[in-house]
Amino acid sequence: MRKVVGLIGYPLGHSLSPAMHNAAFKKLGLDWEYSLFEVEPADLPDALRGMRALHVAGFNITVPHKESVVPLLDEVTKLARVIGAVNTVLNQEGKLIGYNTDGAGFIDSLKEDAGIDPRGKKVVVLGAGGACRAICVTLAETGTGSVVLADIDEKKALDLARYVGSYFDLPCVAVGVSSKELQMQIDKADILINSTPVGMHPASDRSPLADSINLPPRLLVYDLVYNPPETALLKIAKEAGCKTCSGLGMLVRQGALAFTVWTGKEAPVAEMRKAAEAALH
Repeated sequence: MRKVVGLIGYPLGHSLSPAMHNAAFKKLGLDWEYSLFEVEPADLPDALRGMRALHVAGFNITVPHKESVVPLLDEVTKLARVIGAVNTVLNQEGKLIGYNTDGAGFIDSLKEDAGIDPRGKKVVVLGAGGACRAICVTLAETGTGSVVLADIDEKKALDLARYVGSYFDLPCVAVGVSSKELQMQIDKADILINSTPVGMHPASDRSPLADSINLPPRLLVYDLVYNPPETALLKIAKEAGCKTCSGLGMLVRQGALAFTVWTGKEAPVAEMRKAAEAALH
């Protein structure tokens, strides 16, 4: 009997996940199918009851449900609870178990796609939203040396910095997005991460950094935005002589981890990336 998994979000728009996962199922000869489930916020509890009733094997969760789904699940992993968000759910005979593969997917991409181990490294993150939270918690668990957050909403960045700093033995501070302090922190950093949607298609000519900010050439610049494949930030970084990495790697690797949660099998990462790139273009 065919098993069904999918993505719950609202609105969903164009998602690369069906192409990515269905290519992986085909590669491993699994009779599984990945579908899209557009669910409005008010309907989320009913949608989860429907997933149980239909024996859907599992599903991904995207905006705006990543935080609101947590209290509706039967069980949540410790990491997902610390992050405060779930992006992957396993239906274990009617018991819904929540995971967060975003942070781990980012770390895998950092190591495999960018060739950098974040242990002991100085990291600057632009943005302080849900993606940033998952990344910061996982960086802290991985043994990163320090994290600096910069967001337009300075209170949001400060609150997240305090949370991460109190939960883990990790220096974590917040600075202003256009401040001299941000430039000083970037000058000392090993990795700069954009976790904001700034630069995403169709506004692909925008950069999350102020024009006055300079990037040192020894920096790795990682942009979570993957459409376009080379954002304005990555173009600026390349011109400055920095190593760059697109967010497609994180998308693929968080998906690969979800694939393993559902199927118990190692995901064909290369096949998933190939399918995601084809769907993107």
